[in-house]
Amino acid sequence: MKDEPFPPVIGDWYKNQKGELFEVVALDEEDGSVDIQYFDGSLESIDVDAWFELALVPVEPPEDWSGSMDIEREDYGVDIDETPPGNTWNQSLDRLE
Repeated sequence: MKDEPFPPVIGDWYKNQKGELFEVVALDEEDGSVDIQYFDGSLESIDVDAWFELALVPVEPPEDWSGSMDIEREDYGVDIDETPPGNTWNQSLDRLE
């Protein structure tokens, strides 16, 4: 028994049989196509009938947004996991009584 296919939803992320992640970026009802953008930034247009033949798995959006930017985590210029030095927003609250 084949699982029911997931309808394309703009902004939703999916993984195909090859393990590639992509986001639905547009739906064109006039020509019956689904435009997708892979994590690496490449774009593809898929016929809506072909969409329902694909074995797709819905997934959460990737936490690492650098894929389509063609940069590595080290190239961000900031460490997004740490508070930057000199961050006085939190420190100023410590002085309040």
